[in-house]
This record gives sequence, structure tokens and C-alpha cells, in this order.
Amino acid sequence: MTIASHLQELRRKHEHLSELVEREQRSPASDALRIAEMKKEKLKIKEEITRLSHV
Repeated sequence: MTIASHLQELRRKHEHLSELVEREQRSPASDALRIAEMKKEKLKIKEEITRLSHV
């Protein structure tokens, strides 16, 4: 897998998590722990994207 394709996959995952977080936050029965875990995962992905973009 090339860096470019890996970055593309990471961006796709980040966008998907963003959508999930938004959906969960709009839900009346939202789970704060689940939201926090998804946000942590988004941050990890964002940091990896940043790291690989500067290689």
C-alpha cells in the first residue's frame, strides 16, 4: 500500500467517524462514553494523517 492510498483510507475512516459522532450526538439516547471513544479514534487518525502528510 502506498502512502497516498493509506492517507486516502485514513481520511475515509476519519470522515466516517465524523458522521457517526454527529449521528450519535443527535440521538436522544446518546452514549457519552461511545462518543468519547469515537472522538479519540478520530484524533488518532487525524494525527496519523498529519504525520504521514509531512513525510
